[in-house]
Amino acid sequence: MFSQSANYYDELYNALGKDYPKEVKKTEAFIKKHIKSKGKSLLDVGCGTGHHAGLLSKRYQVDGLDLDENILSVARKKYPNIRFYQENMIDFKLNKSYDIIISLFSSIGYVQNKNNLNKTIKNLANHLNSGGVILIEPWFSPDEWNPGKVFTLHVNQPELKITRMSYSSQKGTLSILDFHYLIGTKKGIEHRVETHKLGLFHKKDYLNAFQKAGLNVIHDSKGLDGRGLYIGTKP
Repeated sequence: MFSQSANYYDELYNALGKDYPKEVKKTEAFIKKHIKSKGKSLLDVGCGTGHHAGLLSKRYQVDGLDLDENILSVARKKYPNIRFYQENMIDFKLNKSYDIIISLFSSIGYVQNKNNLNKTIKNLANHLNSGGVILIEPWFSPDEWNPGKVFTLHVNQPELKITRMSYSSQKGTLSILDFHYLIGTKKGIEHRVETHKLGLFHKKDYLNAFQKAGLNVIHDSKGLDGRGLYIGTKP
């Protein structure tokens, strides 16, 4: 997924203005409001470069999980004291359970279809302690997705220049993002390309997946940064 951009992921989203401390503060507020278990164990699913996990590790016992080995190599260098698993969120099996499971920044979209969405939420529920809480930040719904759009993002540092141009398209219930990167360093200029495919799910799809997994669920329309948030609790 991030085979061409993993080493520049943090620089790109810093340029975008992503405010990790603010998001973590809101995440902690949602956890405190809804959790019933007494433990502090937390699993960050689709953890990326580990920025949320690193900040949360100040107050929780945090593990991270992601499918992309390239992105995990960055996370492990940044946070050597956190254990990161290379696993698929759909069917991972860890010999432990958690009081809190989070999946932020729309990582859930990478499961791509409703069958996998149901499997994923069920799998997360299986790794959750009684009284625990799951927080899922969704990707766009079919009604919110706008194919045919072009976006640009720029990193302008003394020793690093990046221009990322993306084009959005759609195939059925899949959103497709084609990323083109121009990366300038002392070694010269490189052109790299990535394609990301994420499932477009309706609100009812998320709610049904949580309910099928035996979780109580509510939807907060604002969430951490306007994307909304699904909050599941285990009886």
